[in-house]
Amino acid sequence: MRLPRRVPWANISELDQLCSWIFMDEGDLEAKQFAINRLSAWRAVTALPHALESALSILTARLIDTSETTQNSSRLSLRQSYAAAIIRMVNGLVDPLQAGAYARSIASIAAQLGLPSWLVELRHAATHEDLPSLEMLREAARESLTWLLHNYFLPTINPSAPRLSTVTPLRPVSPLLKQYKTLLKLVTRDASLRKQYQPDIDAVMRDVERWLAEAKLAADFAADAYGWDTIDGNDIEQEDAREKWALERLCDALVEKGALVSLSQKRGNLPSDEFVPPHSSLGLWTPLLAHVQTYHPTFPSILATRIVEILLYERPSAGFDMDVVSFETEDSQDDPSYHSVLAKWAAWVIKAHDNCQENGESSLRKNVVVLIASTLAPGKTEGVKKIEVLAALLRAVSSGFPELQKTSDMLLSATYPLRPQQWDAGDLTVMNERLQSLMSLDDESQEYMTNPDSAPTTSLPAQGPETGGWRLLDHQSGWKSCPIGVYFPTVLR
Repeated sequence: MRLPRRVPWANISELDQLCSWIFMDEGDLEAKQFAINRLSAWRAVTALPHALESALSILTARLIDTSETTQNSSRLSLRQSYAAAIIRMVNGLVDPLQAGAYARSIASIAAQLGLPSWLVELRHAATHEDLPSLEMLREAARESLTWLLHNYFLPTINPSAPRLSTVTPLRPVSPLLKQYKTLLKLVTRDASLRKQYQPDIDAVMRDVERWLAEAKLAADFAADAYGWDTIDGNDIEQEDAREKWALERLCDALVEKGALVSLSQKRGNLPSDEFVPPHSSLGLWTPLLAHVQTYHPTFPSILATRIVEILLYERPSAGFDMDVVSFETEDSQDDPSYHSVLAKWAAWVIKAHDNCQENGESSLRKNVVVLIASTLAPGKTEGVKKIEVLAALLRAVSSGFPELQKTSDMLLSATYPLRPQQWDAGDLTVMNERLQSLMSLDDESQEYMTNPDSAPTTSLPAQGPETGGWRLLDHQSGWKSCPIGVYFPTVLR
């Protein structure tokens, strides 16, 4: 449950009035002074969101710039005020989003935020080079306030209003996975090349981690993606949701044909006594999976759950303007060998990373068993594809754990419906032998009528001489199948 957020305004109308003071009339200095006074009063009571801090710094510099007391001797201090306000705004937007294990460029993060690239370049020049000209700094201040208007003030005042989309689509991760696979194939086939290509492999792993950081930003590009929603920006629950979304997008790319399931494995069934992925695939992908797990401990759980969801349901849509996959274009939904290898990967991940120790409510192994059981339960398997693969996965996951194994055995015994039996002459012979055995009990029944003290275990009514045993009925005999209790006027003779 997310805690209520603390804001400096008493009601949204105060923020709306502040917005009108800042943006209604650029030449209204009195309104700008009202805005500065209100922001200063709010800051005296509580910490301001970074957007309002930036607006206050820029407004203060602009008010000094437009005052009649500005002299040529103070132009340097005015440039410094503008530059400091812009540097702090860009840094405050970018720094909280450096959440990955490896640093990303400020330009790439700013591009995802929709921040003009020339503001980033101006920030770099003002920090490391000569101060930009006063005219350029004034233009940068106007551009910064415009960006804050469309990305903070308007979405906060009216969250339901359509928002100006300046988001850069999330770049695909499939090229990185293809590059990684190519490098690992080289060093796997020739171990002497590992020293030569190891730096390239490490670089690709770092790029994957940077992609995950980009995906976390793309996970929730609403107003709170900038950190506007909370003053301290320390919302652990929201951060976990973003990381899960990013890891799910990576898992969607990994489970595509050509990644964890290679094309050669997909085209042919690979017989194996163990329910594990092919050793060649394990050698290729284990280093990357271990690397991702090092920085994201929940990755094995998300990968296993994602694979099971793909086996249970149709592939979900990513729901974002992006292309995270596409190793192959042909459809794999009805490919049994593809799904079989995927199930083996899920079983391997669970066995490798789940020791069935309770962490919270249940372990990953139990969660997967419950997820599969909810689909294979009696009465729910109609229309469900890949039942054989799911049953094999369920056996593999529960193997070695008596409680889970007992549950899975009971579930699987009721999963497969009984097939209609095709009767033949041999079946009739057995049934007639059993009938004769039962008919022999008639003698015991007659003895009981004579001597009541000798009670037989079973008694049957005497059969007439017309009893002929079991026989097969067909359409020529006039027999018709019908539910019990339905009357047919035709009498069989």
